[in-house]
Amino acid sequence: MGSLFPFQTANANFRSRGKRDLFKELGVRTFINAAGTYTFMTGSLMHDYVVDAIRNSSSDFCLLDELQDKVGAKIATMVHAESAVVTSGAFSALTLGLAGVLTGMDQKKVEQLPHLEGTDLKSEVICQKGHEIVYNHAFLNTGCKVITVETVEDVEKAISERTALLSFINILSDKGKISHEEWIALGKKYNIPTCIDIAADVPPVSNLWKFNDMGFDFVVISGGKAIRGPQSAGILMGKKSIIDAARLHMLPRGFNIGRGMKINKEEILGMYVALEQYLVYDHEKEWKEWEKRIAHIESKVKPIQGITTKVTVPPLGNITPTLAISWDTNIVKVPAKDLREKLRNGTPSIEVVGVNDNTISITTWVMKPGEEKIVGRRLAEEFSNAPKS
Repeated sequence: MGSLFPFQTANANFRSRGKRDLFKELGVRTFINAAGTYTFMTGSLMHDYVVDAIRNSSSDFCLLDELQDKVGAKIATMVHAESAVVTSGAFSALTLGLAGVLTGMDQKKVEQLPHLEGTDLKSEVICQKGHEIVYNHAFLNTGCKVITVETVEDVEKAISERTALLSFINILSDKGKISHEEWIALGKKYNIPTCIDIAADVPPVSNLWKFNDMGFDFVVISGGKAIRGPQSAGILMGKKSIIDAARLHMLPRGFNIGRGMKINKEEILGMYVALEQYLVYDHEKEWKEWEKRIAHIESKVKPIQGITTKVTVPPLGNITPTLAISWDTNIVKVPAKDLREKLRNGTPSIEVVGVNDNTISITTWVMKPGEEKIVGRRLAEEFSNAPKS
């Protein structure tokens, strides 16, 4: 006779099998991440308390809108915003934020997107030429097109009755000619909303509220990376009118462009707990740990003949101690691409970035404790064993 509670029985049977190594079962390579929080490397590792939040919330039902209401209110307070909502990443937050700007609370307009031709909806986003990157495709999803400019005068010439949004990318702020404050001032002057993408721009923790305080109408950030929430989550925060309208384009509603940008209770609560804890843990201690790891790796390779090292900190995004290792190819005869493959194919596998002819880059902020010792040892072995002049 079958069980009256097949769900519980199945769970019990699964638990009795013990912890499965699914990567091993499937033949998927895992590695020490000495590169950083790259999406193609699955971002960062969630904290245990985030995993606990996801696991604990998976065993009960709730109404999605009620959960977003309650979590959004908490997050908004944390980041000095009028309102906030958890999204399926920063990219989707850009699409949803612009969609909210375009339609307001008009359901008929919501259902029109992305078909803007022949409507009275605005259809253009202005950004600086130095900020024109692939992630601006998020705006194209609404049916809008992106207009690039260089100077304040260019912006004022480009603004028209079709202009929906002025977009700014923080990590590229040094590539444009117009500052954050000037950008906001232009938006206010012409009554056009402004947004800023800070996807990878914490630390410092103060960036979580800096741009809301500065006056951007909406701000987007990734949920993974240094915050170490779910990699599949992000936050859209800003003016209540924009967030309310953006949510009309999100599930559980259909007939909109955001239905497929799905985010469920587990990611929402995981994101909430990750942000809550990020605000209170010891960032100075964490930074010193990153520096200590970098120093250990540097100490293993710097004494080797032909090797030079340099530690820098990117000023705008992915702000973490970064070790550049370079070598004289007349002394150490190993191309950087070959070195990367040797690290990748070793045991354990190691991934690095910044691979040029004779340079690689190392970060330690997403390493597990102790992995810097393995990376330092392996780099020293490969450099020492490389053919010499």
